[in-house]
Amino acid sequence: MVLAFLLVNMRFFRDLIEKRTLKSQIWLFIIFSLFVVIANLTGVEISSSKEIFTPLIITGLPQSDSIANTRMLVITTASLTAGPYVGLLVGLVGGLHRVIFGGFSDYFYIVSSVLIGYLIGVLGDKVKKNNLYPSTFWVAVLSFLAELIQMAFIFAFHGFGLIKLIFIPMILLNTVGSCLFIEILKTYLSNERQLRAVQTKDVLELANKTLPYFRHGLDNDSAEHVCKIIKKYTNFDAVGLTDRVNVLAHVGAGQDHHIAGEPVITDLSKTVIASGKEKLARSKKEIGCPHEGCPLSSAIVCPLQVNEKTIGALKLYFCAEQEMTVVEENLVRGLAMIFSGQLAIGIAEQQTSLVNEAEIRALQVQINPHFFFNAINTIGALMRVNVDEAHRALMELSTFFRLSLKNGQAKEITVEQEKRYVSAYTEIEELRFPHKFTINYEIDVPDDTLLPSFCLQIFVENAIKHAFKGRKTGNQINIKLSKKEDYLQILVSDNGMGIKPAILKRLGQKPISETTGSGTALYNLNKRLIGLYGTNSQLHIQTSDRGTTFITEIPLNQAEKSNFES
Repeated sequence: MVLAFLLVNMRFFRDLIEKRTLKSQIWLFIIFSLFVVIANLTGVEISSSKEIFTPLIITGLPQSDSIANTRMLVITTASLTAGPYVGLLVGLVGGLHRVIFGGFSDYFYIVSSVLIGYLIGVLGDKVKKNNLYPSTFWVAVLSFLAELIQMAFIFAFHGFGLIKLIFIPMILLNTVGSCLFIEILKTYLSNERQLRAVQTKDVLELANKTLPYFRHGLDNDSAEHVCKIIKKYTNFDAVGLTDRVNVLAHVGAGQDHHIAGEPVITDLSKTVIASGKEKLARSKKEIGCPHEGCPLSSAIVCPLQVNEKTIGALKLYFCAEQEMTVVEENLVRGLAMIFSGQLAIGIAEQQTSLVNEAEIRALQVQINPHFFFNAINTIGALMRVNVDEAHRALMELSTFFRLSLKNGQAKEITVEQEKRYVSAYTEIEELRFPHKFTINYEIDVPDDTLLPSFCLQIFVENAIKHAFKGRKTGNQINIKLSKKEDYLQILVSDNGMGIKPAILKRLGQKPISETTGSGTALYNLNKRLIGLYGTNSQLHIQTSDRGTTFITEIPLNQAEKSNFES
């Protein structure tokens, strides 16, 4: 029992028995060989006249005497713990040692010990199935079998007299002892797994509560919220977070001098940030706080790392020395690893967002050069025949570009702003093609509802350029905006000639040069919709020889009153 308790309380030994590798088997052979020798030296000596002696250590054994000991218990547990080969080798060491210190008599102990070590290991591996160890029933059966084999050898070489004396105590000792040894191992490992599961649950719960803050980066505000959450759900006396230079937040004991925004003052934290390796302190001296009245007496500080670079530190403190246990250490390590991952995800999301935003802005500020040059040519032509119309066209073009510049940097604008933009565009087109088309609005949402900038203008432009070829009158463009649950449905239709199947497959999916510009505009718009709202908002096109309809659905949102301009 002492052996079992000593071993399971060693992290090194627990690592060896959890996974059978060559390294673990070598170490287990060494450990059990040491204990099988001790078992031989601490047995009960039985003389030829059947007298019993119980010396503290047996230094030598006359050839006429025998010994009852726990050698079989050690060999059996070695076989069940580490497998048949370790059991065989431990049995060989135990048998050889028994023969050597017994005056080189009773060589059968070598054979019996080796046979038992290998056989019990093989049978143990078969009956344990997918478990780490056999059940208690099978441990008892195999231990009993091991002692029966040993008794058979003793009977063959020493007769029934010695058997009668030692059979019952040896059977009980080794069978019960093996069961208790394996049960202690199983119980300890089971408790450790349960503890790990509890720790994992605690870490995941804390990670879930802190994730929204870390995803916005490591700053004073996010750090303070995270420290308060950790302090609330753990038994630490103080929690702190730093960047590479300054304290970002400190909650709990010592917050009167560990102040957010001021430089890191403890030697422990400076060392962790500089080295990128965690440190454990069990005294005020090891923490190294220069403030004379600092109550913090033990701490664990772990680095927060992104892309293998230390960007800060997580610090957790107790006010009592030596209070930091393995449970707290593992909890902090787990939190530091998860927090580092959360920060990395947050930075990656911010970078992706910046890239997407840059792409969206680049797409939405593109102005069709064909429209610009056509408008200039129209104004030039009007100046010869109707100066007033030319002046009006120039004002509308000015309005068009002023709105383009004003709204070009906004991802979304209001319905009213978009209608003004469409109006400026259609006024110019109307001067070029008088009475060619009519715009009809059916809007069932408030004027401050948000939609992607220039999206209606692109649909209208596409219809004017491509839907009505060869038709000078009776052309209708219908714009319908309606609420559909939590979405704004945008539906723009025309009564034109429809879209050719060859073009339809590519329209909105890639730039189409043969559409003289609007194919590229629809492609850019579709990319913007997906970038802003996801694939659920991509364009859907319905077409026939009676017209074409463009449909998209985006989240329904309204502009803040302070940002809404009529």
